[in-house]
Amino acid sequence: MQENIQIHRLSALEDAASIAALSDILIDCVDGGASVSFMHPLTRSRADNFWRGVAAGVAAGERLLLVAQDRQGGFLGTVQVVLSQPENQPHRADVAKLLVHRKARRAGLGAALVTAAEDFAARAGKSLLVLDTVTGSPAEQLYKQLGWQVSGIIPDYALWPDGRLCATTIFYKRIGSSAAV
Repeated sequence: MQENIQIHRLSALEDAASIAALSDILIDCVDGGASVSFMHPLTRSRADNFWRGVAAGVAAGERLLLVAQDRQGGFLGTVQVVLSQPENQPHRADVAKLLVHRKARRAGLGAALVTAAEDFAARAGKSLLVLDTVTGSPAEQLYKQLGWQVSGIIPDYALWPDGRLCATTIFYKRIGSSAAV
């Protein structure tokens, strides 16, 4: 990862500029064909509404929001850790919405964001993380390289932004003191 990139945890997401910057990343990812829960075309209004919902979860302590920023403070990528789980799963969290703007890819930013998400989740007392990603995607290879284990593949799980069906790979990773188990 480039030395001039820093990863930060946002404790609040209240200002319009941050929401707009995160929406820019989300829209860029969907425009680039990423299957990240949204269909093409993704409007600014829908993207902004999504981030406002994330902001509510951050404010409630239900999720962590990490961002990668350049020296000028511009957002280049993001990832979330969903801490809020059912009462019989207090040890677990979901990693969600790893998004890297196309202009910042292939520089180790995705790996740095995932590693930071793992670290923050461990500090929050979590010992098991789960996530899903498109089967055959660069993200799938990234997670494997970072030591995530494949739990299974579900065919026709989601849609590409253009409406075609795609398979999803489910991953898990033990973190913190449970990683040695």
